[in-house]
Amino acid sequence: MKTIKTDLEGVLLIEPTVFGDHRGWFMETYNEEKYKRLGISLSFVQDNHSFSATKGTLRGLHFQLEPKAQTKLIRCTKGSIFDVVVDIRKESPTYGKWFGIELSEENKKQLLISKGFAHGYTTLTENVEVQYKVDELYSPEHERGIAWNDPSIGINWPMNFKPILSEKDDEAPMLYEVESDFLLG
Repeated sequence: MKTIKTDLEGVLLIEPTVFGDHRGWFMETYNEEKYKRLGISLSFVQDNHSFSATKGTLRGLHFQLEPKAQTKLIRCTKGSIFDVVVDIRKESPTYGKWFGIELSEENKKQLLISKGFAHGYTTLTENVEVQYKVDELYSPEHERGIAWNDPSIGINWPMNFKPILSEKDDEAPMLYEVESDFLLG
């Protein structure tokens, strides 16, 4: 397993070791002891699994406020997504900056997203499945969102079409309008 730092402190790309032969492949998607040796000590309390039938489905940008903020470990297990993270920690030197990467069933990469970041993705293929672990339970009262197309963030989404959005995501506010209680430290 290999970790790669991104330009956003608190967001890590994880490349699992994949063992393959003529039968197929095997990999550990999570191993608490190996993660601890890499300096990642978390207690995951919920696993989520989403399915999107149509290419161009966009989910996000989502986060939860403290005390129910979530660290997420994301992976795409079927198809391909463009996964995006936005720093919403007000005192951060990278506040409002974003990082994006393709996660797919082929590359098997995972993204570890710390508290203090908004998260979203768009599907690059049909019939996409995304699975992720979180270290805090879902809390509708603490859930918030940011507009996927906020010009102050300027995410370069890889699509030449109108995304398929939920009503909630379509009506999400701009970053400057969002309640956020995340500070550095």
